[in-house]
Amino acid sequence: MSTFLGMPAAPPRSPYGTGNLRGDRKFPEAAHDELRNGQLRRNLGRATRTIRTKRLNVTGELPDWEQLRDAGSAIKTDTMNRLPELLEQLERKVTERGGTVHWARDGVEANEIVTRLIRATGSRDVIKVKSMATQEIGLNEHLEAAGITPYETDLAELIVQLADDKPSHILVPAIHRNRDEIRQIFLDEIPGIDPDLDNVPAHLAAAARAYLREKFMTTKVAVSGANFGIAETGTLAVVESEGNGRMCLTLPDTLITVMGIEKVLPRFQDLEVFLQLLPRSSTGERMNPYTSMWTGVTPGDGPQDFHLVLLDNGRTAALADTIGREALNCIRCSACLNVCPVYERAGGHAYGSTYPGPIGAVLTPQLAGMHAAKNDPNSSLPYASSLCGACFDACPVKIDIPSMLVELRHQHTEQAGTTAEKLAMKAAASVMKKPGLFTAAQKAASLGRVVGGRDGTISHLPAPLSGWSDSRDTAAPPKQSFRSWLASAEGAETMRAAADEGARRTAEAPEEDR
Repeated sequence: MSTFLGMPAAPPRSPYGTGNLRGDRKFPEAAHDELRNGQLRRNLGRATRTIRTKRLNVTGELPDWEQLRDAGSAIKTDTMNRLPELLEQLERKVTERGGTVHWARDGVEANEIVTRLIRATGSRDVIKVKSMATQEIGLNEHLEAAGITPYETDLAELIVQLADDKPSHILVPAIHRNRDEIRQIFLDEIPGIDPDLDNVPAHLAAAARAYLREKFMTTKVAVSGANFGIAETGTLAVVESEGNGRMCLTLPDTLITVMGIEKVLPRFQDLEVFLQLLPRSSTGERMNPYTSMWTGVTPGDGPQDFHLVLLDNGRTAALADTIGREALNCIRCSACLNVCPVYERAGGHAYGSTYPGPIGAVLTPQLAGMHAAKNDPNSSLPYASSLCGACFDACPVKIDIPSMLVELRHQHTEQAGTTAEKLAMKAAASVMKKPGLFTAAQKAASLGRVVGGRDGTISHLPAPLSGWSDSRDTAAPPKQSFRSWLASAEGAETMRAAADEGARRTAEAPEEDR
């Protein structure tokens, strides 16, 4: 008698149709509409330029900035290489200090766990610290459906929530809104607000502070994310700029933290690196105004009931990809968004995911997949890039986003089956394998000069090449190909002259340089 254990299966991705890891439309279609919004482009351009300038100033102050980037990359790579053991160590340490750890395979399980924990407290309200993980799984929507009201306490997240909008940036969720729009949102949505409120940023912040103060003082349950979780000690860390996080993490009786499993770090000492990399790369500050850390439960100080929900939701699937796993090194600084020419013009909503910009274009398809349904919107994300490489240069942990985008494009092409592009590439390969056909094709291509304009470019190409010529000009073919020129008397004479010049320079060079 034999026992068949079966073949190993690929780790599951985020379930289709859950959370906020997939938009309704492909990127080109969504971006086309966003590009028509002139106010959006002005808002994005102004904000990203400001953040870029600040970041360059503060990173330029450090003589060891590149060494810090190397260290951050090495720590994250080591973490991914031994992620299971580090997570088990984190669970032990949190439990030893009085916390409770829950494991969630996907967003559905995580939402159910958080909802159950809130209901157990008897509270119908919950205050929240800005959290990409809870946005990813759609926690707010799930809580509202369960009769629980979540209150975002980060100013930008509050703006988005009050406007029934979606975040469009990792660091600044309301980056697509200007102060006049924010003023109107507050006037429309905040009860009892001063009708004479103006658009001065300090006054807008004060209005939000007054609205949230009661929530901080009366709500008994808070939900947070985590920037880092330390396996060595069981410590969780949240960094923020407004102080709302400090209020949420210390005042309520119950604290529930939802953390993606990739946020773990091996040692407390590793924070020395990341607390320098993160603020400089994200907000252009030397350090975060508020850095909150807690380890389990401390009797008589802070929340007395602490729960840590460790979220997978496709992260193990990304970890199993030898190339794509590098995306899990991301520390959510948003530096890649602020330097990306595509993001700056299209904005975050065009990506359809909680994670926009270059990192979103590689992380989202790995968490949720690209081929979960016919014409999956995520399959277009790897193409939402010019491959200029600015994101790689800006990333504080040196994630090679351009190479990952190319790999994802390759994976999409392999899954796409027979397409017009594949047929065209096969035809081109067949021609290039035969010198006679290739020469004939070059001669035929020269006829393209007939449709070229006076400036030597072709403005309009027939379908299916019209998509290219609609947005850029194509140089008209030259009168003579390089191969025909090389075979001509003029080409032969030029090559002889070049060879003679090379020989002369070699003869005149010092002997040690030859």
